Amino acid sequence: MVKSAQETIGIAPEILGKYEAVIGLEVHVQLLTKSKIFCACSNRFGDAPNSNTCPICLGLPGTLPILNKRVVEMATRASLAINCTVHEHSRFARKNYFYPDLPKGYQISQYELPLATGGWIDVEHDGGKKRIGITRLHLEEDAAKNLHEGFAESATKAYIDYNRCGTPLCEIVSEPDMRAPDEAYAYLTTLRQILLYTRVSDCNMEEGSLRCDANVSVRLRGTQEFGTKVEVKNLNSFRFLQKALEYEIERHITVIESGGRISQETRLWNQSANRTDSMRSKEKAHDYRYFPEPDLLPVHVSAAWREEIRCGLPELPEAKRARFVSAHGITPYDAEVLTGTQALAGYFEAVAKAGASPKNAANWIQTELLRRLNDSGKEIEASPVSPAGLAELLKLVESGQITGAVGKKVFATMFESGRAAAEIVAAEGLAQISDTSAIEQAAREVIAKNPDNVAKFKSGNEGVFKFFVGQVMKATRGQANPQAVNDILRRLLA
Repeated sequence: MVKSAQETIGIAPEILGKYEAVIGLEVHVQLLTKSKIFCACSNRFGDAPNSNTCPICLGLPGTLPILNKRVVEMATRASLAINCTVHEHSRFARKNYFYPDLPKGYQISQYELPLATGGWIDVEHDGGKKRIGITRLHLEEDAAKNLHEGFAESATKAYIDYNRCGTPLCEIVSEPDMRAPDEAYAYLTTLRQILLYTRVSDCNMEEGSLRCDANVSVRLRGTQEFGTKVEVKNLNSFRFLQKALEYEIERHITVIESGGRISQETRLWNQSANRTDSMRSKEKAHDYRYFPEPDLLPVHVSAAWREEIRCGLPELPEAKRARFVSAHGITPYDAEVLTGTQALAGYFEAVAKAGASPKNAANWIQTELLRRLNDSGKEIEASPVSPAGLAELLKLVESGQITGAVGKKVFATMFESGRAAAEIVAAEGLAQISDTSAIEQAAREVIAKNPDNVAKFKSGNEGVFKFFVGQVMKATRGQANPQAVNDILRRLLA
């Protein structure tokens, strides 16, 4: 659970309560194409520095960009998934500025005619839903990567890896609809899940596939006018986003309460110092001098192509959660956990389709499978227990052939060995004991060994009954029919 700003920052609650934050996010998403946006160079991450480059992405004189159609398709897919209107005509522009990671001296981006506008996503927050507006989704090329550490002369020189230059990006700009850091966290989490479901990006923040800039201001509660906005750039983890917003909200309120004024500026999150640092003021901000890119034709997304892409969208997380609750009868909480990823949702449905009770499948996946996967560092795709294998085990438990306690032991063996449930039960003699005479004999022995607890039970201490049940189950290696154990003990102790 993400803590709210009120729980984590150091301002007195009565002062904090006077203000509300206004937050908007700009999310940069690298698309999962094999090649770059304007050339045929590989888009693969992790290759040797400067090995995936060519005259086009290096911006050499006389070269011309050629738009990768797959980039437009993926961006359209993402746009439709976040309920944006995809425009039939959009256009690239040149965003002019000089920086060593930009070999052409400009970035090809979209400006006044973006690919898509006017979307929204619903996020779960404070036990309810809140709709966050999406202003636009536009396409652009990524810059190269500046490397400032790990080299012999890092103290005086910067090193540049141009492999990332030309990687296709879509920038998703939200409306300023968020009012607290935990709302921003929920928005980014929800957006990331949608992008993963649509398979347009791997959203790996450690590799830079998903990066976030935050715009934040504060204002007195009840007022409509926005406060002075500050941008916090390059937040490459959910935790950094949360902490940076909390810090900025506290800083803004402190400055205002002391009679000062907020400067409109761009800041960077300093993780080692746990604060934001000023990067540049408004007066030093770039004038990008946008103008239409003369080397590229306008982008055309026909109605027929747009609808073809829409028809190819998968079932998205919110719809899948609702279906899991209605079709499988599981709780909303279970549905939220099980739809965390497409792979996990698919595993659950495969277990249910193989004949196991959906409720039991949901319970066992969460309590047994996910715990063991987490402990072993495995993803659901690498589970040693297949959906069919888990379904076989659950049917043994549901039919009464083994007890639930024995089922957990069998599952542990399945996870470690990959063997089938029926094979393990047969080999280790774990079938449920339903022979009442054998259970009664075990119960009589337990009662005979515990006269003090018998006396406590007969004097009205009902709680001690669980002790007798546990001892009988232990004596029968957990294999005795639980209902038979209860019935026989009640009769003998009476």
